[in-house]
Amino acid sequence: MQPATPTGWPEARETAWRAGFDARGEAAELTFDEAAGSALAAPLLAASDLPAFPTSAVDGWAVAGPGPWRTGASVLAGTVPEPLQPGEAVKIATGAQVPDGCDGIIRLEHATVDGESVDGSPKREWRGTGEEAAAGEELLPAGTPITAPVIGLAAAAGRTALTAHRRPVARTVVFGDELLTSGVSREGRVRDSLGPMIPRMLAGGLEAIGPVADTLDDHVRALRTATADAEVTCTTGGTMVGPVDHLHPALARIGASYVLNTVAVRPGFPMLLARTDEGRFIAGLPGNPQSAVIAVATLVVPLLAGLRGLPPPETRAITLAEDVPGRGDCTHLALVDRAGNRLAHHGSSMLRGLALAAGFAVIGPGSEGKAGETVPLVPVPGVS
Repeated sequence: MQPATPTGWPEARETAWRAGFDARGEAAELTFDEAAGSALAAPLLAASDLPAFPTSAVDGWAVAGPGPWRTGASVLAGTVPEPLQPGEAVKIATGAQVPDGCDGIIRLEHATVDGESVDGSPKREWRGTGEEAAAGEELLPAGTPITAPVIGLAAAAGRTALTAHRRPVARTVVFGDELLTSGVSREGRVRDSLGPMIPRMLAGGLEAIGPVADTLDDHVRALRTATADAEVTCTTGGTMVGPVDHLHPALARIGASYVLNTVAVRPGFPMLLARTDEGRFIAGLPGNPQSAVIAVATLVVPLLAGLRGLPPPETRAITLAEDVPGRGDCTHLALVDRAGNRLAHHGSSMLRGLALAAGFAVIGPGSEGKAGETVPLVPVPGVS
């Protein structure tokens, strides 16, 4: 059932992203909360001039004509001022609308006030109508990731919603008779760590289903339950072909086909990505915690990005502080800290190193990482 040649790690990430991108649903007008984290599915246009009227850039005195000027009422933000006549001055707040007839603004700290008159050197200390954008102008192109500043720009430009693809619903299914959901490991059974961890790596993932008993029928029922309400289901364990590894026959039973099956990466080799006839994705994560997280970073993060219309996730860069061994023909994803040191407790079944990691240093096939070398870094999913 395993393919003769596993998919290379860079190709696996691209394949997962492309599968999601090609499977995107229709974009919709979403609230800011719903759209955050996706990408613009249409250009962001200004609903009005930005700013919509001239606004003061400073706290000062708005003046008209030659000085010195007679002082009058104040102009506050959120009000419409009376036009200024020559020889008049009004105190104006930052962000307030500049009165018609204004020839300049004197900053408060530069003004000389004597009784009911003010003197100084006025300047054009305001933002003109449409200085940042004109009504209807494209502010950002489609495909731009929707970050907090993008939402702020949209609001300032008069928008209350954004055209984007919804966040996919993601579900985790945990397989294994040996897993406990409370207390400490005991009597040959171990505490489940993936059920609490993986959903929190999936940007709004639902709580996990399981642990699911190690029978084919139970696996099939769990997959059907999960895929009924989730566009992406992550399973943990069972990706090999051992006596209690039922994932592959369960995928066949529900009519799922492989997008890719096994990836040339260590740890995490036996990961997979499949898709049902209904277009639901199933990502098979290995049961060892670090391998499961590598599978999330390799397959699930790119898949979710594609489904949201985002570009493929990029790697960062890190300079290695020490040598990192290669893993033969496989890509090696090695846990490192922010200083580029390889972490202790980096075994596939361990979480202690993972909890302290900056991410995974990428050591390509057939090579070794050398101290002082700059290599790509894949962030741990869910860690900023």
